[in-house]
Amino acid sequence: MSQPSIVRTNTAELYDAYVMKNYGRAALTLVRGEGVSVWDDTGREYLDFTSGIAVAALGHCHPAWVAAIRRQAGELIHISNLFRNPNQGELARRLVRQAGPGRVFFCNSGTEANEGLIKLARLHGIRKSGEEGRCIKILCAKNAFHGRTFGGMSATPQEKIQKGFRPLVPGFAFGELNNLQSFSDLIDEQTAAIFIETVQGEGGIVACADEFLLGLRQLCDRHNLLLMLDEVQCGIGRTGTFFAFQHAGIRADAIGMAKGLGGGYPMGAVWAAEKNAELFQPGSHGSTFGGTPLACAAALAVLDVMEKEDLLRKVGDNGKAWKARLEKLCGEFPQQVKAISGRGYMIGLILHGEPLPFVAALRDEGLLAVPAGGNTVRLLPPLIATPDQLDRATAVIRTVLGRKT
Repeated sequence: MSQPSIVRTNTAELYDAYVMKNYGRAALTLVRGEGVSVWDDTGREYLDFTSGIAVAALGHCHPAWVAAIRRQAGELIHISNLFRNPNQGELARRLVRQAGPGRVFFCNSGTEANEGLIKLARLHGIRKSGEEGRCIKILCAKNAFHGRTFGGMSATPQEKIQKGFRPLVPGFAFGELNNLQSFSDLIDEQTAAIFIETVQGEGGIVACADEFLLGLRQLCDRHNLLLMLDEVQCGIGRTGTFFAFQHAGIRADAIGMAKGLGGGYPMGAVWAAEKNAELFQPGSHGSTFGGTPLACAAALAVLDVMEKEDLLRKVGDNGKAWKARLEKLCGEFPQQVKAISGRGYMIGLILHGEPLPFVAALRDEGLLAVPAGGNTVRLLPPLIATPDQLDRATAVIRTVLGRKT
């Protein structure tokens, strides 16, 4: 029996006709990827320094990752969390090895991981105060971004995120990042947790200072608060350590992670220290698709490649040298480049002007980057990016800057 013919319609027309218009998409259709490169439907190659917004940790179609996905897809894909699967247990063990003694809950995305943290804080508040609804306040940072669910939006003090969706979830207050006193001043008997991004991604690649994180740890210990760290974008090796907060030498009470963990397959997770993990009991939280055999196989492949290819060390070393080269652009183009922020493979090019036209100009020259808050262009290459590829990206940036002088 012959197969029905498929009428091929222009992708742009399909988007115009059928896809919701809640994204400001570039006029670019990507159809293939390999390593640090992607190709559009005309055959043009681009250096991908978006990594799908810090998702494609191993780049595109890494052979080991593809093989793991194919193998698992032929064995077992989904069984629900009413049964055990070997991959989930092994992945939990390896994440605990990175984060410290505790337990892991699996979900599908960063905002789901952050919802899990918010629920954990509510349960801790009951434990702390002895009653529900009394101790619910969570302290977050101004300019933060924790997702677009109602909990995530409520923890994100940005008008562009919250507008149109009020009333939001109550119980959030906001301090100045890297201003310990501003957080200390917000603490009262109703406070259950402090919840921050170790590095603000959407907010413009703004990192927590080591001494600030240490101070937050001490505040939480003093007032019986959970220190909950959002490592959704900055975790899984992006700054040269497995978690970005490890640069400060502190411990967290709970961690939200996603993006690079699955290497391109939807995957999120919450780690909580043992005494906090036990707050979740059967029925208190769940996820239909969290931690499936296939998702965990993808994440295990990411961890395997990170270890075998020594990516943490390479990202740390290469990122330091790359940032130093980028910082020279501040001197070469002082009217356009204000500063370079970040570390490892999470770098912010802070401009004096708007980032969107600059991102478009980079794209025209074959380099894909991501805009962020504070006039920042985010550079998020895959963790496998080589010094030569970093240099190629830097050359494109210099070319675009040179056209505006």
